[in-house]
Amino acid sequence: MFEISLPATSANLGPAFDAAALAFDLFLKVRARPAAQFTISATGRDSEICAGVPDHLILNTYRDVLESEGHPAPALALQIENQIPIGKGCGSSAAARLAGIALADHFGRLRWPAARIVGEASRREHHPDNASACWFGGLAVAHMSSGSEAQVASVLPKGKWPLLLAIPEESLSTEKARGVLPSQYSRADAVANIQNSMLLLTAFILGRPDLLAAALEDRIHQPYRAPLCPLLPALQPLAGKSGILGTVLSGAGPSVLIFLDPSSGPRGAKAAVAVELRRQGLSAELILTKITRRGAGR
Repeated sequence: MFEISLPATSANLGPAFDAAALAFDLFLKVRARPAAQFTISATGRDSEICAGVPDHLILNTYRDVLESEGHPAPALALQIENQIPIGKGCGSSAAARLAGIALADHFGRLRWPAARIVGEASRREHHPDNASACWFGGLAVAHMSSGSEAQVASVLPKGKWPLLLAIPEESLSTEKARGVLPSQYSRADAVANIQNSMLLLTAFILGRPDLLAAALEDRIHQPYRAPLCPLLPALQPLAGKSGILGTVLSGAGPSVLIFLDPSSGPRGAKAAVAVELRRQGLSAELILTKITRRGAGR
């Protein structure tokens, strides 16, 4: 029996577009054993999607990796327990791809190092941020190098980082979210994002949540995606109130990740968000969570 537990992730984090992501404590748990044919049993969130054997992202990745390495792909029986929202900007596809690669590495005896595993997932995801945070936990700053490996700096943020995840009912494809972005930006916008992303990294390293109000400002993707993600403009004005430090899109959206003041009670912030959503005629599932140091590869 092979087991792996992969955390949800949130990429971009405001200004750190396509460069950084953090892991939080919702997990995709996969258990696998050799079997006569491919089967899946699934429980938890989106279990109907997780249980569909045809065109399954985990199994497709598992078979593709082994085929590309010239290895047979033994049939597996999978048991999946899922807590990660699918199609909501919480890194579900990165977790599924990493699960498939880890299965291929184990049952194909590939003995890949972590950099190769993360690099393979990053190549398939077309960017390395979610995959890096999912594998290493904490905060990951990532860059795709030539070949199939990723350069990753894994940071374990200092202090406590409580989060509130607001998940709307509708999903949003990454392709559609990328389609609204401009092809060029002004120098002022580029400089602002570089400054803010550096300040954001400093806040995590030093354990300075007070820096988030300025560090989370973004000019590269969120202003253009806001019409597709109504939770974001609805909740951004709450920054600085009710123990809320700042609000960003989770990945490409439509979910929103809210950073909470560790010195305040998280339930008060959750109640304030619920009141504001009702006032604006919006609805979302609200989940209290936190940055996790537990990555799939740790």
